[in-house]
Amino acid sequence: MCIQNYEILSGDNLVALWQNNELTIYNDKLLPMFLKNVSNADMWLERRSIDSHRANSRLLKKALRMKEKSDVATAVRANGATITDNYWIREPGSSLKYSDVGFDENYFRKLTSKSAAKLALNGSSSSFNYVARCSDSPVAELTNTGSFEKCWKNIDGKWWLFKSANKNEQFSEVFISKLCDEIGIKCAVYEKGAGYVKSLDFTEGKVNFEPAFSFMGEEEDYNLVVNKLKEICPEAIPNYIRLIFLDALVFNPDRHTANFGLLRNKKTGAFTGLSPCFDHNMALISRGYPTGKSKSDLLISLFRDLIKENPQYKKYIPKVTEEAINQALSTTGMRVNSEAIRKFITNRYNLITA
Repeated sequence: MCIQNYEILSGDNLVALWQNNELTIYNDKLLPMFLKNVSNADMWLERRSIDSHRANSRLLKKALRMKEKSDVATAVRANGATITDNYWIREPGSSLKYSDVGFDENYFRKLTSKSAAKLALNGSSSSFNYVARCSDSPVAELTNTGSFEKCWKNIDGKWWLFKSANKNEQFSEVFISKLCDEIGIKCAVYEKGAGYVKSLDFTEGKVNFEPAFSFMGEEEDYNLVVNKLKEICPEAIPNYIRLIFLDALVFNPDRHTANFGLLRNKKTGAFTGLSPCFDHNMALISRGYPTGKSKSDLLISLFRDLIKENPQYKKYIPKVTEEAINQALSTTGMRVNSEAIRKFITNRYNLITA
């Protein structure tokens, strides 16, 4: 495919044309949100490409015999498609359909995708050799973003994201998802594995996920995000308040604009609400058990400042009980210092709600 000019589609609907570094819009309602705010399709593709700094991404590109390894060329190699939305690209005038590029699981692609997944996650030499022999197959891993080694796997018709993780990272991801279940926060499903944690694709192929950078850029300020949500999706505000409350509660400093977003109806483009929360592998005990007190904690201060300026949002703060913490601990199936975790979360909850 020529990477200078291409059509942009949502499913089988043509929504825009990128030609001679200019964007022509045909369907504004179904246009990717990023392109509504930044009229640069190459920049959009770059954000859909596997992180080039990951060691296994370089192995994957080598196995696929990719001569051009830029972020744009990498996304183009997979027709710009991803698991979590139905946006993709093709050459102008091409007869390709979404079913041709949407990572379905026919036998040939399944064999190749399994090997590509192992290579992207583990960097295994046997997978490298197999992918090299089947280098013309569509590979979902080329648009698997983020800095941690990871891969997609289709299990019984459902997509799971596997991400490398040590025991503390595994516990933090799984426990936080269980705690969310107990206190009424929507969260992606997480399960632990051997050297990894896996999470279920919360779009289920039914909606499009729009990362917050599509409408916020790199701006993470709570008030600015809330103001933007008032403009484009007011119904997402309650769950956004719960999200940043959770970050303060479990000390998650990594809520950048690629780690939350909105869901959109595939047929109409209408926003349906905030995505379930995900990506807590830097929270809680991920970097070891926390020490010291939390009185001067920035995440708590930022959240309290938002609530002080917007007291109407206080009603969205979930109640966190010792019973909820204990229930989440009991269902993780992992050995940890439970007393230290109970104390840490209870202390932070009391400071947040004081």
